[in-house]
Amino acid sequence: MQQEFNHSQFSFDIDGTDLRISSIHRGGELCPIVFLHGFGSTKEDYADIVRYSSFSNHPFLAYDAPGCGESDCSDLSKISIPFLEKVALTIIERVNFKHFHLVGHSMGGLTALMIAHKYPEKVVSFTNIEGNIAPEDCFLSRQIIQYKCEDKDEFFEQFVERTRHSPAFSSALYASSLRHKVRPGAVKTIFESMVHLSDHADLMSKFLGLSFPKMFMYGDQNNNLTYLDHIQSEGVHLEEVPNCGHFPMYSNPPFMWNAIHNFQKAAEKKQSTLLRKYGYLK
Repeated sequence: MQQEFNHSQFSFDIDGTDLRISSIHRGGELCPIVFLHGFGSTKEDYADIVRYSSFSNHPFLAYDAPGCGESDCSDLSKISIPFLEKVALTIIERVNFKHFHLVGHSMGGLTALMIAHKYPEKVVSFTNIEGNIAPEDCFLSRQIIQYKCEDKDEFFEQFVERTRHSPAFSSALYASSLRHKVRPGAVKTIFESMVHLSDHADLMSKFLGLSFPKMFMYGDQNNNLTYLDHIQSEGVHLEEVPNCGHFPMYSNPPFMWNAIHNFQKAAEKKQSTLLRKYGYLK
C-alpha cells in the first residue's frame, strides 16, 4: 500500500517533562502547512489533506498534542497552552519548517494564535477555526469552573455526557471518541489555561494585530458570536461553514478544505514577495 504521508514519533523533554509525540507529515516544494488540533481531537482530523489535489506538493505537519491520541506525556498536569506552544515549536523545528501556513482549531487555534503573535516572521497566513479570541469562546473549557469536581475521572465522564447531548452538529460523534483521545489527567490544566488566557490575555488584540492574512472559520450554528462583525471590519476574512457547529472537520469537511485552500492561495498572492524570498515561488 502506498503511503501518502509519514507517521513519525518525536521524543524530547520540555521543562523536565518527557514527551513522545506522534505525528503525520510529508515533504514537498510549496509552502508548508502546520495543523494544530482542538481539545478531544487528534492529528487524523487533518489526514484527509492528501485526498485533496489542490494541496498537492504542500508539505504538512499534524501531530497529537501531549495527553491526546497516540502522544505520551510523563506529567499530564504540566500541559497548558504555554506548554503546548513549546511542544509545537519543537516539532516544527524537527521537521525543518522555517515558514508556514498555520491552521488551528479550538484549543489548537489558541495555541496557534500565541505562536503567531510571538513569531510572526514564521507565519504566512493563519486559519483560526473557532479558536479562542474572547471570553465567550470558552463554552467547553469553562465547564471546569461551571461544573467543579475534584475527581478528574468523574469530571471527564460528566463532560463526555454533557457533550454527547449538546444540540449542535457532530457533538455526539465528537463525544463518542473522547475517552479514547484524551487522558483525563490532562483536562484540568488545559481547560484552566484556556479560560485564563481568554479572560486575561487580550487575545482579540493579539489576533487583530497580526499583520499577515488571517481567516476566522466558524459553524453557522455559532454565527451569534458577538465579535464577528468587528473582526471582519478589521480585515479578518470570515468563513461561515453551513450545517456545522464547532467541528467543521466532522460536519462539513469538503467545505472546510475548500475554504482553507482558497484562503491560503489568496494569502500567497498577497505574500508573493516573501514566498519568493523563502523559495516557495519561482
